[in-house]
Amino acid sequence: MTDRYFTRLAWSLCALTLLFLALSLSLIILGWSTPLSPEYASWQVQAVSLVGVIGAPILGGLIASRRPRNPYGWVWLVFGLGLTLQLLAESYAAYALVVEPGSLPAPRLISRLLELGGPMALALAPFLLLLFPTGRLPSRRWRLLAWFAAVSGAVLVVLNLLFENGPDRVGGAVSAVTIIVVLVIFVSIFLSALSLVVRYRRASGLERQQLKWFALATVPIAFYVVGQMLFLDLLLGEALWNLLDAMTRIGLYVGIGVAILKHRLYDIDIIINRTLVYALLTASLVLVYVGSVVGLQAAFRTLTGQETQFAIVASTLVISVLFNPLHRRIQDFIDRLFYRRKYDAAKTLDAFSMKLRDETDLEELDKSLVSVVTETMQPAHVSLWLRPREDRVER
Repeated sequence: MTDRYFTRLAWSLCALTLLFLALSLSLIILGWSTPLSPEYASWQVQAVSLVGVIGAPILGGLIASRRPRNPYGWVWLVFGLGLTLQLLAESYAAYALVVEPGSLPAPRLISRLLELGGPMALALAPFLLLLFPTGRLPSRRWRLLAWFAAVSGAVLVVLNLLFENGPDRVGGAVSAVTIIVVLVIFVSIFLSALSLVVRYRRASGLERQQLKWFALATVPIAFYVVGQMLFLDLLLGEALWNLLDAMTRIGLYVGIGVAILKHRLYDIDIIINRTLVYALLTASLVLVYVGSVVGLQAAFRTLTGQETQFAIVASTLVISVLFNPLHRRIQDFIDRLFYRRKYDAAKTLDAFSMKLRDETDLEELDKSLVSVVTETMQPAHVSLWLRPREDRVER
């Protein structure tokens, strides 16, 4: 089969997934005004979840169409299809059983079959990490983990197919096997994440830059998980929390797409640098602002017995004054801590440029130039050739 065939197949599968998403969105819109019972997710939550899923088939289609021999794009396509089927099962059952009972055929059977997309997506999750970015395992040692993940995922799908109410609710040996299988899958996901660390230590050049993009894209997901562990979802509400989940997924799709398609790959160091600088700067300014507002309000309350707007105005002025010097200090700190070689090279070049203004001895300049090149570029060998000056004929 030719690459053109695989390209058409990839976009066909992507189009089919998007069609299922459109069908799910249509059911959500039609049933929007009808309240749902607690056993179903609200229409708002379903709509936000749909936004978070739509990038998966598009990402898979882009990768599989441009790298048809790389299985990584196909994994994303099937993963996106699985999530889409799970969403469609929810909206299909909610509309057919609550909004318009009897309007759609076999709601329980069809929704049950569509729900198999969830276990299918979970089974593929380890391979999204294990095969990144080359589509191959990091080494042969990871074959055993791949087999464990594949077999566990297949068993989970079969168990969900055989037991209508879910294998975890049956009890006895079936529930025990289900728990073990799910545990193996989550352990596989964790070990697959560790495989990226192993890849990074061995990688160089393009592959290392690809792994940096992936790492940057997973940072919001890490914050999301930590926030969920701190029960911030209860504080922000289900709809807003699902929106944050969708945004982290979109960031992941963008990061992986840039990494695999190698688009603006070497901008990652600048992005990481700016992200670190402005994250620390924002956190510092927020702490200063909140601390100054609380402190000044407490002082005015003690002195006058009432609060005043002066605390907010004064805190805002303090923030505006501190912004530039604090930005420079944080930038300098990040450069020295994480980009030491570039920081040292910049300092060396600055010192050489200052010396260049005052130095008139050509031999001394030659030595300084060779020293600067050696220190900043670290080449294996340095030699300086000067073009002889041509004699000028005076008229």
